[in-house]
Amino acid sequence: MDNKQTSSFKDNMTKAAGKFAGSRFVRAIMQAGFSVIPFTIIGAIFLILTVLPQAFPIPGFAALYADTLGRFINLFQVVYNSTMGILALVFAGTFTYSYTKIYQEEEHINVVPMNALLMFLMAFFITVPQLVWKNGSIQFVQSLKAVNIIGGGYAVSTSGITRIAAVGIFTGLIVGWITVQVYRFAIKHNWQIKMPASVPAGVSNSFSALIPGFCVAFVIAAIDLILIIMGTDIFKILYIPFSFVSNIAGTWWGFLIIVFLIHFLWWFGVHGATIMSSFYTPIVLANMASNAKGGFHFFAGDPLNAFVIIGGSGATLGLAIWLLFRSRSTQLREIGKVEIVPAIFNINEPILFGLPIVYNINLIIPFICAPLASGIVSYVAITSKLVPKVILQQPWPTPVGLSGFIATASWKGAVLSIVDAIVAFLVWYPFIKHYDNVLLKQEKEKAAKI
Repeated sequence: MDNKQTSSFKDNMTKAAGKFAGSRFVRAIMQAGFSVIPFTIIGAIFLILTVLPQAFPIPGFAALYADTLGRFINLFQVVYNSTMGILALVFAGTFTYSYTKIYQEEEHINVVPMNALLMFLMAFFITVPQLVWKNGSIQFVQSLKAVNIIGGGYAVSTSGITRIAAVGIFTGLIVGWITVQVYRFAIKHNWQIKMPASVPAGVSNSFSALIPGFCVAFVIAAIDLILIIMGTDIFKILYIPFSFVSNIAGTWWGFLIIVFLIHFLWWFGVHGATIMSSFYTPIVLANMASNAKGGFHFFAGDPLNAFVIIGGSGATLGLAIWLLFRSRSTQLREIGKVEIVPAIFNINEPILFGLPIVYNINLIIPFICAPLASGIVSYVAITSKLVPKVILQQPWPTPVGLSGFIATASWKGAVLSIVDAIVAFLVWYPFIKHYDNVLLKQEKEKAAKI
């Protein structure tokens, strides 16, 4: 492939990835992902309080805990359930609000994000109860089991209403998308009640949402009815592709493909993590909730920032330290000075664009292979149960060691995080050492000409 073909490939790849990343749907999903962060952090704090004896297996600590904080463990669990137990509402609700706002600003149509959010809540709860077609009529499912209680069609557990938690995120996204499209269609075709200009905006917006809201309810109810008559419902239908994709992401090769694509896209200057997380965020949230209840999934919470891309995409924490203290090239040493503090908090744009890594054929191999190596180490350590599974989602800027501890609520997670950073640097070392020598030679030649 000659330089012209290579340039054309780069341009086409960048345009395609950029177009996808800039799509309205993806942008709305990213806003939804940001919205759940405070809830997962709050939930993580209270879950840590409930698992302290497991996190610190010190002789006598369990008894001390039982006589102190252990007295409030049920209250801690309630707070946790009130965050993780409503993830579908928070995630899909924010998606609907953001998606509507994007249409409002870019198509300049009179859709109101808050109205869309309320329509979504109505539409989503239409799908939550479990219904069956029996004896020629729609009936509520009634069941009593040791784990799950279904009353009036609502499946509940100790975590609350089951379908509004992480398990409902994927369904919530589809319902949110339908809600926005129906609302948008109704407004564009002027299916609304218009009030005089003298009527307050709040009252006017309420009436303008009446007909679109009815249309949303009708469409969702009709879809639900058809599926129920067929012996299923929207949750069961969407669970098939969701579980399929989730299972693939949970395999070692599926996980490594995700890591590869993140860095392959980044090399073209496209934020690969943004694009890929729009796919896997619902999966990792659902898996994390499952892990906290006794399930076992490797790809849960935020394993990437905890164990794989420590220091930022490319797993560059060790690289940043080496640039500052060991590089001989003036250019690399200056980049190290700028990058060292951000790298501690998993921010590495100075390296990506200053080294540079983006479009730098000399560094594409370690940029992709270093996180793949740390990912393999992490996968083996957790799936072999040498390190506990991920049950919490740490804030992504959490420094190395602390991030692994929070994610697993175990000191073993902290050790794994540090080991991963070392493994990634070992991949980086021969390549950055060679690159340093090349730049040093160029700098000496340039200085000799002056």
